[in-house]
Amino acid sequence: MGENASFWESLIYAHPTCTTWKQEAEGSIYHLASILFVVGFMGGSGFFGLLYVFSLLGLGFLCSSVWAWLDVCAADIFSWNFILFVICFIQFIYVTYQVRSVSFDREFQELYSALFQPLGISLTVYRKIVLCCDAEVVTLEKEHCYAMQGKTPIDKLSLLVSGRIRVTVDGEFLHYIFPLQFLDSPEWDSLRPTEEGIFQVTLTAETDCRYVAWRRKKLYLLFAKHRFISRLFSILIGSDIAEKLYALNDRVHVGKGFRYDIRLPNFYHVSLPETPPVQPSHHLQRGSPRRKPTGLTNCGSFSTP
Repeated sequence: MGENASFWESLIYAHPTCTTWKQEAEGSIYHLASILFVVGFMGGSGFFGLLYVFSLLGLGFLCSSVWAWLDVCAADIFSWNFILFVICFIQFIYVTYQVRSVSFDREFQELYSALFQPLGISLTVYRKIVLCCDAEVVTLEKEHCYAMQGKTPIDKLSLLVSGRIRVTVDGEFLHYIFPLQFLDSPEWDSLRPTEEGIFQVTLTAETDCRYVAWRRKKLYLLFAKHRFISRLFSILIGSDIAEKLYALNDRVHVGKGFRYDIRLPNFYHVSLPETPPVQPSHHLQRGSPRRKPTGLTNCGSFSTP
């Protein structure tokens, strides 16, 4: 016990205390290093936040090395600060390489900014999603069909990037699909991974369209490897299906000016005045596919077997 006490006493009291303080301040290089440290630790998260932090901290350690070499003339202070500068420089180069490796084409970058970034999806996760569709955007010309009722197999999941898709069943209009909406979310949700099926509706391009498509098998393999991506798509698909159901709900009238509400199956309420459809101004703005045509439409044909 006495040995421990003497050790701590020697550690605390053996070194000389500061009886007098220097009257002059340290040089400008030392204060510049301190300012860089303060500003550097204010960086945020993400790739660009790391670039900000490592760049300013590296400059701060470099200034401290210069200060130790010129003013203090202390080899140990210089060595430690220079080592830390080298580490920050290596980290900066590594993060820069990562940022460069996850760069995307313009359409994928706009898709990320409009849909995935607001959900807090990182660029590394988004890169896995893009690679799963081979980083390809497919073009569908006007009046060409994406799927035909009773003929086209359900073998992929597609997300509309630009344009407008018209959905019909037996030649009757159901609703529109706008950018940032899935083309075949109900069909995807109706089948298990091992099941096969065909479309029960026809999807026709009303304008020149661009969409991203993920093959079913490849996307399910991605879900198996990354459960977070599986939950993400489950939320996106569920929200998309809900929007389509409400679009169909606006078309169902039960006579005498009453409209059926899928939220309250035991009640009816008076239908609202018809309003013209509004198409989003920007090709990556989420739009409402609701349109209220006249007459009675069978919305049950929208679901797939």
